[in-house]
Amino acid sequence: MTMYATLEEAIDAAREEFLANNTGVEEADANIEQLNIQKYVLQDGDIMWQAEFFADEGEDGECLPILSGAAAQAVFDDDFDEIELRQEWLEENTLHEWDEGEFQLEPPLDTEEGRAAADEWDER
Repeated sequence: MTMYATLEEAIDAAREEFLANNTGVEEADANIEQLNIQKYVLQDGDIMWQAEFFADEGEDGECLPILSGAAAQAVFDDDFDEIELRQEWLEENTLHEWDEGEFQLEPPLDTEEGRAAADEWDER
């Protein structure tokens, strides 16, 4: 799964991926039951996002479930406030890059890059 610089880009990509994986379903007819999101802090301090939509609640994906039912459908239909959606995110679920492509829940503090990422994280 690809990471995106903004949450909006991640949601747009997740919408496109859902439609591509569910051929024959038109965007207006899609029935979404779950939205999963994951936030990442890279070693350089950049924030990246992933998102995924599911037709069934309780499906496992690469990201954490954040909204279900009508709320997930509203995001799929592009009827959401990104600020409110970001407020739903629990910061303790954010993954921090400690080695290229390797993530953990806490930023590594034993490297210069890890300290920079932690400092960047604290500033946000």
